[in-house]
This record gives sequence, C-alpha cells and structure tokens, in this order.
Amino acid sequence: MRQIYPVAGPELELITTATTGPLPASVAQLADLYRDGTSGPAADRPWIRANMVASADGAAALAGRSGGLGGPADRMVFYLLRSLADVILVGAGTARAERYKPARESRLWVGLRDGRPPAPAIALVSGSLDLGGCEPLLSDAQTIVLTTAAAAAGAGGTGARTGQARIVVAGERRVDLGQAVAALVSLGFRQILTEGGPRLLAQLAQAGLVDELCLTTSPVLAAGTASRIVASDPAADRPDAVTGLVLAHVLTDAGFLLSRYVKGLSHHMKGMADAAARQG
Repeated sequence: MRQIYPVAGPELELITTATTGPLPASVAQLADLYRDGTSGPAADRPWIRANMVASADGAAALAGRSGGLGGPADRMVFYLLRSLADVILVGAGTARAERYKPARESRLWVGLRDGRPPAPAIALVSGSLDLGGCEPLLSDAQTIVLTTAAAAAGAGGTGARTGQARIVVAGERRVDLGQAVAALVSLGFRQILTEGGPRLLAQLAQAGLVDELCLTTSPVLAAGTASRIVASDPAADRPDAVTGLVLAHVLTDAGFLLSRYVKGLSHHMKGMADAAARQG
C-alpha cells in the first residue's frame, strides 16, 4: 500500500489480521492518517465516519454484497477503522445481507483501542424492528437497536424481537438519526463509524451528519443494477442535500484506490500547510 496524495509517502506493509503484540509501525502510521482531523472542538461532539466500497462504475455491491468488491488493502482499512471506532452504525438490511456478527477483538488492533472496550459495539438502525437474519448480533448484550416509539410499543416489551440487545427509541414513526446520534453520544460513543448501507448513508448525508467518507474504489466494472453508495428513497419527502468534502488523502494498492474525504475547509488548509512544510 502506498500514499499517492497529497504527497508521495512510504510503502505501508499490508497486515490484514490483528496482533496482540506491539503495534506495527505501518499500522500506527496508517492510523495517524485516519485519525487526523477527527477531534471536535467540544468534548461531546461526535465524529461520524462512513466507510464504503464501490466499483469503478459506481456499484456498491456485487451479487448483493459489498464484500465482493474489496481486496487486502480494503480489508486492512476496514479493520483499522473498526479499531478506531467506539460504535459501528449499520442499517438492519445491510447487517442482514452482509451477515454481520459482533465485532471480534481478534480482528482488531488492540493497540488502537485506547483503554476502551476490546471491540466496538454495533448499533442497528431498524424503524420496524424487522430483525430476521440479525440474530448473531441480537445475542450480544453490547448490541444497540435504534428504532421508533411505534415499533418499540408494538414489540410488547417481550424482548423476543431483540434478544439481548438494548432498545433505544429515536423518533416516533421514523428513526430520527439526529436523535439516534445524540443517544449514542449519551452512551459515551463519540467516534461513530457507519458501514451503510446506501439508504442509511443517504439519510445521514441528508441530515448533515457525515463528517468523513472513506471510499475504496475497486478496479472492476460491475454493470448490473446495484445501487450507488448513497441511495436516497425517492418516496421520501426530503430536499436534496449537498455536503462539501475535501480530499484528505489517497492510498493505492493493486489497482485499488482508498480515498479519504472530510467535511469543511479547515482540514484542507492544515493539509496544504503540512505538505508545504514537508517539501521545504
């Protein structure tokens, strides 16, 4: 893996599994690239990072799953970002399609957990509490289900639909992602990583809640009918929303491009100053 923007950087060793020993220098260097700029001015300000993958022609999945688009470098960044996160925010449909399980300590770099729990919690977004296929997550007491008051009332308080997971109500008849994020912050989760799917990312973007996008571009043409990484619901009565992003860095490996974009100009100005300083 090699950094090609903003300036050419050293080769970074590809390490796709975790280690319980000292943090490899290449992993620490990569972590520094992804941690830069993620601290808000206030102690309770969350940072919401999206990590997505797409084909060269914009498809967000192959055969219904995003995993077919990835490669070794993408997997390294996937587990790195999970290692840096407090909680992983994911739509129930994506969790079902991608066969999500609780995050495993054995797949994370424990040296990046900073005294936090060994693995980040998973927060499932489900407005209906239709959670069939999500049973591996629901058996974990760390899992949080973000849902509506109407769905929670319909569950009858039996817990049959949510297993060991904690229910958090965020909205009356539609999950309000602003309320959902506030609830996660109140639980101590400030570094929030979302892995989609495309509809959840669209809702976060429309609410102005995306601070960062990490996008892997896979060197394949997928064709087909797969959606793009942001897929708004055409039936939803929401205005278009545009989030201005600044390119922070680009990494490359075996034809894959791993780009990191952040919201706003302050990071861009800092990056330009740092690059100028390195070039003398």
